[in-house]
Amino acid sequence: MALEGKTLKLCSCNRTLPVDAAALAAALKAGAPVRVHTELCRKQAGEFQASLGDAEILVACTQEAPLFAELAESAGSKAQLRFVNIREAAGWSAEGKTATPKMAALLAAAALPEPGPVPGVEYKSGGEVLVIGPSAAALYWAGRLEKAQSLKPSVLITRQEGGELPAERSFPVWSGRPKKVAGWLGAFEVEWQQENAIDLELCTRCNACLDACPEDAIGFGYQVDMTKCKSHRKCVAACGAIGAIDFSRGETQRSERFDLVLDLSREPLLKLADLPQGYLAPGADPLEQALAAAKLAELVGEFEKPRFVAYKEKICAHSRSGVEGCTRCLDVCSTGAIRADGDYVKVEPHLCAGCGGCATVCPSGAMSYGYPKPPELGLRLKTLLSTYRDAGGRDACLVFHDLEQGHELVHSVGRHAVRGGRGLPARAIPVGVFSVASIGIDLLLGAICYGASQALVVATSPHYADALREQMALAEAILRGLGYEGEHFRLVEEGLEQALWSLAPAATVGAAAAFNLAPEKRTALDFELEHLAKNAPAPKDVVPLQAGAPFGALRVDKAACTLCKACIGACPEAALLDAADAPQLRFIERNCVQCGLCAATCPEDAITLVPRLLFGAQAKAPAVLNEAEPFNCVRCGKPFGTKPMVDAMLAKLGGHSMFPGNAVRRLQMCGDCRVVDMMDNKSEATVFDFTAKK
Repeated sequence: MALEGKTLKLCSCNRTLPVDAAALAAALKAGAPVRVHTELCRKQAGEFQASLGDAEILVACTQEAPLFAELAESAGSKAQLRFVNIREAAGWSAEGKTATPKMAALLAAAALPEPGPVPGVEYKSGGEVLVIGPSAAALYWAGRLEKAQSLKPSVLITRQEGGELPAERSFPVWSGRPKKVAGWLGAFEVEWQQENAIDLELCTRCNACLDACPEDAIGFGYQVDMTKCKSHRKCVAACGAIGAIDFSRGETQRSERFDLVLDLSREPLLKLADLPQGYLAPGADPLEQALAAAKLAELVGEFEKPRFVAYKEKICAHSRSGVEGCTRCLDVCSTGAIRADGDYVKVEPHLCAGCGGCATVCPSGAMSYGYPKPPELGLRLKTLLSTYRDAGGRDACLVFHDLEQGHELVHSVGRHAVRGGRGLPARAIPVGVFSVASIGIDLLLGAICYGASQALVVATSPHYADALREQMALAEAILRGLGYEGEHFRLVEEGLEQALWSLAPAATVGAAAAFNLAPEKRTALDFELEHLAKNAPAPKDVVPLQAGAPFGALRVDKAACTLCKACIGACPEAALLDAADAPQLRFIERNCVQCGLCAATCPEDAITLVPRLLFGAQAKAPAVLNEAEPFNCVRCGKPFGTKPMVDAMLAKLGGHSMFPGNAVRRLQMCGDCRVVDMMDNKSEATVFDFTAKK
């Protein structure tokens, strides 16, 4: 029962929503008639209050959520309130009268249990804020911030543009060129290069240098204008023992730590798509500067955010033995939270903005997103689509959007349906997520497996657009290879309403999948691909894919391969194996993520990647890529390598000075026999001979 244990409060919003109470009750298996209110937030508010004794209440209205929450609080109710939008998302549409299946789906999904708790990341900020920028603006805002009791400003002047130092030395002032700004809320490190002759922290502002300078090169900003200075150095003499002026100081490097940074530079010093918490860069616009300054006071204290990403280094395909493989997470990260760390990568959770792009592009699943976890979002998709289908809906189109800009765009389409627009089609089901960058191939194909015809993603940040298109292209190639016709995925960057109404339904699976999404990405994909292949309109054993796909085979040049097995040691996914009883190179195709580490490691350049998707049991069974005749030791007869490997050693080292005469025969011996042979050859020079000569 979709609403078991919950009280549903429906409202037609002054009869503007065509709500079919009987059909909804049947679709939700309510077991009793569903009442539709007309003015629940106004004249019928008493009926809402009368239900506050119930444990859980689902209110089909988000606009008046604050009002209903206030009514519950004033009544001292402990009822758990949930809110869902069926107005802009469904009823306000040119197809509102046929949107009952969508309404049922939205209500059923809203009734699901809340996602489980997510580990947190803590921040502590004491209000130490550095204002960076031209003198006039930086000094002005530092003065304003000083009046906020919770903030303690400092100033780094990057260039002299008017402004005078305050009469009271109430906050530190430095000057110089920023070299490094790194960190996050409560832990910023700023390095700069002092380039001016006057150290503003040593300067007493006695004005002796101003009187002494014949070129008027020093003003009340107490910095030397080198375009005017003629090197008389009378200012140095006037400063005397104070020592604030020193033209020989050179390019002094300084650094300090701060909790917050207000960057007033025309262009942010940090060139990132998403700036770290506590770093505000409003530019030169006075209004934006005022808004940023006001926000700083809110960033003092202790804070917590979710730890969005989990990292499993064991299956990370970034690097092995200094050979670089996959760099997808590094390339897509918008905050610089991921950096290379030897053979693996390191994730700084304080910098992570929670986009989930790293988990989306990760081919192995070493990066996994947890806000929410894939099984939790998968359950939501499964509930939406199964309820929609059971209520008579067809050709469902999921519309993924984020909870801020994307949410406003989607609901704006519905809101404007009453003034010339068409709203959302009855088959378009909005799905809000924290970040659409987290919608990767596992979720896209999962939606199709659960019965969706299409999945659209509303893009609000261009930074992730290419990565999302790549994921969609890969998923589409797999579906088309199996005979699923039509356009199943689209990234919408503008014109959402037109895109929704112009998109023709695409082919769906014959039977919706019953499985739940697994926490591990590759496991989830295994289930999805098997289901898609089983229900494929045109089944195939192999689907060719574009270069860069995370599925594929390996082609080995058997003439070049010596079976040294360096590739096996480099493979992070256990796709390459040896054999215990024979010199073989074996390969499990389903495990391969096409990271290229094996090809880059191979000393003979004998390996080529072959992007493709192989279906069936053969994809999971070890296949022999190369095998060779074992080579037996010429002294004891014990096998110790392969004939191609020994032949290669003989070809490369046969003429080396370390193997004179018959000594080259040792290359054909096992390790034990080589030692014995060296000891038996009394005439051979040893290290002891060289020691004796000395």
